[in-house]
Amino acid sequence: MTPEPFGARLRHAMDTRGPLCVGIDPHASLLTAWGLNDDIAGLERFTRTVVEALADRVAVLKPQSAFFERFGSRGIAVLEKAVEESRAAGALVLMDAKRGDIGSTMGAYAATYLDKGSPLFSDALTVSPYLGFGSLRPALDAAVLSGSGVFVLGLTSNPEGAEVQRATAADGRSLAQLMLDHVAAENEGATPLGSVGAVIGATLGDAGVNLAVNGPLLAPGIGAQGATPADLPGVFGAAVGNVLPSVSRGVLRHGPDASGLRGAADRLTDEVRAAVPTS
Repeated sequence: MTPEPFGARLRHAMDTRGPLCVGIDPHASLLTAWGLNDDIAGLERFTRTVVEALADRVAVLKPQSAFFERFGSRGIAVLEKAVEESRAAGALVLMDAKRGDIGSTMGAYAATYLDKGSPLFSDALTVSPYLGFGSLRPALDAAVLSGSGVFVLGLTSNPEGAEVQRATAADGRSLAQLMLDHVAAENEGATPLGSVGAVIGATLGDAGVNLAVNGPLLAPGIGAQGATPADLPGVFGAAVGNVLPSVSRGVLRHGPDASGLRGAADRLTDEVRAAVPTS
């Protein structure tokens, strides 16, 4: 059977659970703020609490792979369990690993995160296209086969990104626009939403690019980085109905109490729904 495409599954999740992605970012300062040690026991407790509190209500959970990798194989084991339990509870899992390489190495990354036989199989993966969009082909092809998605870095919320992303390509387009045009081509004809998304920072003001890519637009920067749900229409314009706002510390700082996490996620979901017109 052909798997249901990620874009269709994401559209349903956003429409039913609300358009919100919550990061799982167990960095050392946050573990300390929760009264946990910066060790594998603290990582396990933190991750289990977030998954149990949110996986049955938010559309997407986005574990940041680096914060698990720093603990070695034991950290990866915690990540594997978080992915499995999040998906079992109904949340889509977006693995935030920002992988980007060429040839067989990119193929190995694709097998790690986008092959259903892998213990780290996720519903989607963040990828970097700045070795050339064509370098992403192994991940794009693997995602089609498994019904997964990829989110391509477009215009990110970090200020350093502009020196590459706003640079001009040979035909006069910005590199970011060139990548977005590639994303649009991948999604051509897909309904109700393509499975190739783009990452566009919510802190950018007017993004200054054409965001009509027929795919989801992951919008980091809500909360601690200074953006609010009310900023989304100004940044994304006519494409705002396809925006998936991403928040991490704005929710996670309300732990370790599970009710605090749920309350923060529910409030942000309501704020996004109020700010973004129904698609």
